[in-house]
Amino acid sequence: MEKQAEAMETSPAPAASQSQFDSAEDVMDRAVESAIVRGMFGHNDASRRQFIKLVGGGTLAAALGSILPLEKVKAAVKDSIGPLEKTKLKVGFVPITCATPIIMAQPMGFYAKYGLDVDVIKTAGWAVARDKSLNGEYDASHMLTPMPLAMSLGAGSTAEPYLMPAVENINGQAIVLHNKHKDKRDPKQWKGFKFGVPFEYSMHNFLLRYYVAEHGIDPDKDIQIRVVPPPEMVANLRAENLDGYLSPDPFNQRAVYEKVGFLHMLTKDIWEGHPCCAFACSKKFATEMPNTYAALFKSIVDATHYSAKAENRDEIAKAISPKNYLNQPEVVVKQVLTGRYVDGLERKVHNVPDRIDFDPFPWHSMAVWILTQMKRWGYISGDIDYN
Repeated sequence: MEKQAEAMETSPAPAASQSQFDSAEDVMDRAVESAIVRGMFGHNDASRRQFIKLVGGGTLAAALGSILPLEKVKAAVKDSIGPLEKTKLKVGFVPITCATPIIMAQPMGFYAKYGLDVDVIKTAGWAVARDKSLNGEYDASHMLTPMPLAMSLGAGSTAEPYLMPAVENINGQAIVLHNKHKDKRDPKQWKGFKFGVPFEYSMHNFLLRYYVAEHGIDPDKDIQIRVVPPPEMVANLRAENLDGYLSPDPFNQRAVYEKVGFLHMLTKDIWEGHPCCAFACSKKFATEMPNTYAALFKSIVDATHYSAKAENRDEIAKAISPKNYLNQPEVVVKQVLTGRYVDGLERKVHNVPDRIDFDPFPWHSMAVWILTQMKRWGYISGDIDYN
C-alpha cells in the first residue's frame, strides 16, 4: 500500500505498464486503494498530496488499515457478484488494436468466465459507436478516452452521464507521413498539410494539436485536420488526399506495410503512457444493472491484464487479426503488439515493447489534461472546474 499510495499521489500519468502487476487482482487492489484515498480527500489533489507528503505513504496505509478492513473490502470487490440482471450483452468496438482487450475477451473466454454471453460488434467509426451507445443499441462500448467526457458534457451530442471505469490501452498511436515527405521531418515544414484524425473528441486530435503547436504551427490555421475513419486512412494517404495522419494502429503500420507512408514518430514519444481508448458505458446501465456491470468490468480487467503480458502478444495477434475482428494481416498486427517493427525509413527492425501497452487504471490527471485541450481548442466554452 505504501508504494501504491506514493505512486497514486506523485504521478501525473501512469508511470509503468500494468505488466508490473502479478495478476489482475493486483490491478483491482490498486483501484480499491485509490478509490478509498480519493473518497477521504475528494478531488482536492493539492491537500491530498500535502497530507501524504507530511505523514508518509506508510503511515497513511497503516491509518487506513486501522479504520477500514482493507483486505475485506478488496475481497468483496473482487469476489462478490450477485445474480446477473442481464447475461446477453452487445458491446461495440472499432477495429483497431486499441480495442484488443474488448475484442479478445470474446474468443479467449474472458466474458464467459463471469457468466456473460457478449456479442462484440464491429462498428464503422466513433460517431456510430457514440450514437448506438446513446440510443441503447450497445450495452457498453469501446470508445476514445475523451468521448465519455464529451458525452457527459453534451459536447457534440446530447448530454448523458457516462462512466469510463477502464482505460483500454496506453500509447499505441503514431504520426504517419506520406513517403513523398521523407525530407520534411521538421513540423515547421508542414504548413498547408492535410492531416487525418479518427474523431474530433480523440486523443489523436488533441495530441496532434499539442505536438504541432509546440513547434509553432497553428492547428486551426496552418494545417487542415480532417476526421477520417481509421480503416480509410491508408487509402486516403495513397490517393494523396492526406499528407499524413495521427491514427490508431494497425493503420500506421499498415501504411508502412503497403509502402505508402512512414512512421514519423510514435505518440509515446509525445506523452509516455498516454491513454488512448477506453471501455465505457452509461451511468444508467451501471446503476440499474450493477452485477452485470461488475461482471463486465472484471472481464475487461482480466483481459487487459492478459494483454499487458509480452509473452501473450503473439497469441493475441492471431486471435484478433481475422476478418470478423480487425481484418488485417497478422504480421502487421504482430508488429504493433510486440513492438518489433519497421518504420519505413530505416532498414532495421525496431524493438519497442511498449509501443502499445495495456493498463486499465484511469488516472484523474488524464481527464484533466483532456479537458484542458478541449477548452484550449474551443470544443467547450465557459469556466471549467477541471476537478
